[in-house]
Amino acid sequence: MMKTIFKALYLGVAMLIAAIIVVPHYLDRIYYEGPATDHFDSERFFNPGGGDLPLTGPNRYYTPKRIIRFFITDGRPEWPDDVPLTQSRPPARVNGEAMRVTWIGQATALVQTQGLNMLTDPIWSDRASPIPGLGPKRHRAPGVAFDDLPKIDVVLLSHSHYDHMDIPTLRMLWERDRPLIVTSLGNDTILKGKGIDAVARDWGQSVAIRPGIDVHVDRVHHWGARFGKDRNRMLWSGFTVTLPGGNLYFAGDTGMGDGLWPYAAAAHGPVRFALLPIGSYKPRAMMAANHIDPAEAVTVFERLGAMYALGIHWGTFQLSADRIDDPPAELRAALAAAHIDPGRFRAPEAGEAWMVPAIGQAGRR
Repeated sequence: MMKTIFKALYLGVAMLIAAIIVVPHYLDRIYYEGPATDHFDSERFFNPGGGDLPLTGPNRYYTPKRIIRFFITDGRPEWPDDVPLTQSRPPARVNGEAMRVTWIGQATALVQTQGLNMLTDPIWSDRASPIPGLGPKRHRAPGVAFDDLPKIDVVLLSHSHYDHMDIPTLRMLWERDRPLIVTSLGNDTILKGKGIDAVARDWGQSVAIRPGIDVHVDRVHHWGARFGKDRNRMLWSGFTVTLPGGNLYFAGDTGMGDGLWPYAAAAHGPVRFALLPIGSYKPRAMMAANHIDPAEAVTVFERLGAMYALGIHWGTFQLSADRIDDPPAELRAALAAAHIDPGRFRAPEAGEAWMVPAIGQAGRR
């Protein structure tokens, strides 16, 4: 009997050691191969200008102790299980220079203009996690039910994190609508492995939608990973869509970094409307390298020269120490401090539609 127990223990320890040695190797992936650039060292992507938290060494922030304390024992504010909201049903199309924008939740927004239906970082799943039933849960239902979505023509996919690249949602969209999915280098490899086609471009490159309407892939300051070991094997990005009546800008998820990237996006032409993240920013010691806070979002808004903006990436999945309504409250305070009309940069409830004036239809205040 004892011999059997020791044999089982020995086998268990051996399997654990083997898993520790072998599993991380298989959690790494090569998603992109190409020459070195100012943001790719021929193996992994990086942010020009530095500003990232060190992952190894004595000064690293992400230690096991800090991670456990942050997610389990730090007394983060409790969020309500379900935020009451009224789902809306968008029209099939919005033609001409009229622009209708609906925040769905997290970084997901539906932008309808010029007869195009464009969706950003779509996630309708109840969890933002690689493991079904585990991980951060949804506290705000989608502002539009999936079955009420009109046919989607274009998906802008900023990076590989699970609250942005949600494979179940992308698979449903692909099977239903076959949209043009535009992303950055390496992310297309992940999607192809799931039976989903996408067009991948580097920063500074573009994809033509139709004459006069192009998607430009823009630099932002973030990182990517699916398993941890594959960190930065794929690129992260924002997007500018050139449009009659003024451009659309989507920042995806970003920290401030060197702060120069909004100027590059503004160089594509006047920005009519921007989708800017305002949440998941506390504590700053942990989040500042990767997530702008509401005051920094206002700075980005000004550097873009945008006429209007929608605050996204808040109040949906609890990924930080923000209280659920901190981002819109702090956004209002930051706008007041900058003497900017709060009607130009809003954080409405999910499901609310915003008809955005074209440049020239409303003056700056």
